[in-house]
Amino acid sequence: MRLWKLLGLAGLAGVAAGGAVLARNERQRRAYTPDDVRSRLHERHAALTADPEPAPPAELAAGRRHRLARLLRRS
Repeated sequence: MRLWKLLGLAGLAGVAAGGAVLARNERQRRAYTPDDVRSRLHERHAALTADPEPAPPAELAAGRRHRLARLLRRS
């Protein structure tokens, strides 16, 4: 019976610790001003829409060989 009590207390402590972590994260998230959020979103959008440099043809061919070798290994 004592083991079950300890497991129950450990479970309650885990739930309380998880709630504390969630509350802390929520406070940090809400600390942003709307201008901060807007600027971060603009930065993320700019990073995603930036044109990546095309890979050289040698890298593309090497990538195909690697995928082909991986497929052949599965068989």
